[in-house]
Amino acid sequence: MKIAIDAMGGDNAPKEIVLGAMKAVAQFQDVQITLVGDENKIKTYLTNSERIEIIHTEEVILGTDEPVRAVRRKKNASMVLTAQQVADGLADACISAGNTGALVAAGLFVVGRIEGIDRPALSPTLPTLGGEGFLLLDVGANADAKPEHLVQYGIMGSIYSEKVRGIAQPRVGLLNIGSEEKKGNELTKKAFDLLKNADINFIGNVEARDLLEGVADVVVTDGFTGNMVLKTLEGTALSVFKMLKSALMSSLKTKLAAAVLKPNLLELKNKMDYSEYGGAGLFGLKSPVIKAHGSSDANAIYNAIRQTREMVQKDVSGLIKTSIANLTTTT
Repeated sequence: MKIAIDAMGGDNAPKEIVLGAMKAVAQFQDVQITLVGDENKIKTYLTNSERIEIIHTEEVILGTDEPVRAVRRKKNASMVLTAQQVADGLADACISAGNTGALVAAGLFVVGRIEGIDRPALSPTLPTLGGEGFLLLDVGANADAKPEHLVQYGIMGSIYSEKVRGIAQPRVGLLNIGSEEKKGNELTKKAFDLLKNADINFIGNVEARDLLEGVADVVVTDGFTGNMVLKTLEGTALSVFKMLKSALMSSLKTKLAAAVLKPNLLELKNKMDYSEYGGAGLFGLKSPVIKAHGSSDANAIYNAIRQTREMVQKDVSGLIKTSIANLTTTT
């Protein structure tokens, strides 16, 4: 299979993108990678070009660019050309760590939606205390949502969790302010009724405080709420580790304790690092489009490639297309 990667997207591009790509082709013999970006900058770090090709462009979409305008005007930007590889059938999937809004726009306008999908969902797998992780849909592809959209999110998330993450009968929960059926606003009340009748393992409402406990394998919500939850979890984790580091460095006694606890603390940090699960899938498009974290290092890019490879192998987009078509037919 061939995966196209925006080599110029993200805070650490192109170095970490290239290093991650080389690690992936060394691990996966069935993967070919196309790096899209400034050839001279890419070759600075490319020490092994086996099954890696370069498409040269010097145009880049910046983090400060207005997403839709940038995608429409910067036709030769690395991100746009990466998506175009998929649209032209030259790649099976694409990855970028660049401007999130622009990647959503490129996914919609260049790759295209699956017929029957009203809105795609940006969906990262986030860590849980037990290490299993959970999929959160949507975290910002769409600020607003209708009840029908949340049902589609539940179906897409269930398919991904079963086929890629290997979870039999994934538990799908609706993010709400309480676990009782009648809790929430009009969106969640109507979505609850629809999800209850959908062909998924819907377990009802789940609360934000229980997410890290692994209360569900798939959690659906509107993009505005999802993005707030994502940023809160990310910020809380960083703050806790900073406070812990400050406490452990406060005296000679605590420094000695820190030396003893270091392996355990590193294990805990890795467990809470959601880049270990790969990137955020933009579900609902004709082919897999993965958004890697903006600060991705080589390992995070490698994991995004691993995740993308599994999505292509398991034909996640095709399964979503079939499920949505069946849903449309029965309704």
